[in-house]
Amino acid sequence: MKIQSISVNGLFNEFSYVLNLNSDLTFIHSPNGYGKSTLLHMVFSILKGDIESVKEVPFSRLDITFDDESTLILEKNATGLLIQMRKNRLESKVSVEEIEGLTDIIYLPPDRLTIRRKDGHLVYAIDACAQEMYDIVRSTKEDSELRPSAAERKEMNNSDLDFWCKDLKAKLDFIKDAGFEPSIPAGAHFPPSRYDLMESKEACEDLAYSISDYVDKYYNLAESIVVFKDIVNNIFLNKTVDISPAGKLIVTMNNGTALPLSKLSSGETQVMVMFYNILFHSKPGGIIIIDEPEISLHVSWQQMLGDYFCDVCRVRSIQMIVATHSPQVIHDKWDLATELVRNNA
Repeated sequence: MKIQSISVNGLFNEFSYVLNLNSDLTFIHSPNGYGKSTLLHMVFSILKGDIESVKEVPFSRLDITFDDESTLILEKNATGLLIQMRKNRLESKVSVEEIEGLTDIIYLPPDRLTIRRKDGHLVYAIDACAQEMYDIVRSTKEDSELRPSAAERKEMNNSDLDFWCKDLKAKLDFIKDAGFEPSIPAGAHFPPSRYDLMESKEACEDLAYSISDYVDKYYNLAESIVVFKDIVNNIFLNKTVDISPAGKLIVTMNNGTALPLSKLSSGETQVMVMFYNILFHSKPGGIIIIDEPEISLHVSWQQMLGDYFCDVCRVRSIQMIVATHSPQVIHDKWDLATELVRNNA
């Protein structure tokens, strides 16, 4: 579920705003001190169920309207915070658990280079990304055995089955480009030949359904890996980022020199951490809030961000809300930008 609009009254007992958002990418800009970062973090905190942090912010009312025409309403009064959901003109109280289930949302703050682990320790974000990538790839490679599918079977003639198998093979080839693939049973061919289809259609169907389950499970991960490498390597100038067969993030200079992740520039690290989180932590149909993506980036790199943001929104069907001070980030996409303008000015 995506957000159509955000309306706030009495933010800091000073500002009132109405923000209308696009279904894919929206840039939000304003002078410093107008509260855009605070407002977007409030939206994130609410939708993650962190009501206590919202209580600390001075405001009188906040409305979040979704694309199903429902509206989440938070009102501060003398007794505390009243939270209601309005749908079909009817308002009813909602629990924190119900709010958390409304949509998937992630937030990338301006300080992205360190993260706090559950044990309270601060770690470098790039190291955490690399470790997570290693764990994901290792577990995916270990899960290579195909299993019997429980999917409901559809009636297919040989021609339909042949077409479906070739489509699955194309997806398997894409997954292989990401560094992993399923183990095809010994003696089986995929896609099957026409002779195979005539001689053992049922066995071919069984294999196709098993492969279809594998594709459904891992295609998005493969897409994340391939797109991540494409974006980062198109931005970087004199080095290449890759993932080793073991799943380790590796960086190589164009002259062949291996470069530890710790020796990347702050701008390079920002790019890797930002797009890693966008691609590997977002879910289709979810929401991503990015605050100041321009930090540490050269102007030429800032100008590239909008196109990549648009591409990811389209591929993943996600909504991205980007708060920025940089006209270079918005670049040639001012039709996707909205200014935080005081209603009560």
